[in-house]
Amino acid sequence: MTKRKEQYNEATDLTVSHEIRIRFNETDPLGIVWHGNYITYFEDGREAFGRQHGLTYLDIAKTGYTTPIVKSKCEHKLSLRYGDVVTIETTVVDTPAAKMIYRFKIIDDKGEVACTGETVQVFLDKEGNLMLTNPPFYEEWKRKVGLLK
Repeated sequence: MTKRKEQYNEATDLTVSHEIRIRFNETDPLGIVWHGNYITYFEDGREAFGRQHGLTYLDIAKTGYTTPIVKSKCEHKLSLRYGDVVTIETTVVDTPAAKMIYRFKIIDDKGEVACTGETVQVFLDKEGNLMLTNPPFYEEWKRKVGLLK
């Protein structure tokens, strides 16, 4: 039995870099970032991406949809510490399926990748129904940024 592999294309021109400083309250008693905070950093990246590309949670809500996360993946490579300044690179991944996929790289101040990850979000309408096709606002956004013709 062979597994079906979905084809995704990273839209390299659709990457947004966002810098943050690690705060004290994000670390454990040893000053190392607690692992659960990386998912919050991914959200920071998604919000920065949304602000730059008109795709924030508020923008989406105005169209009558919500986009809950149904999958998240996080791979830790290096520890981050209180006071570090890091860059979150957020890239949208083009897929024909009715979902939004974001890939993340968190890069430390030495230019080394500290963490990578991915989140998958689906579309729900006002009544909470799962959308099986991309909503019109997302199709329009994909056309605007060159992902659809």
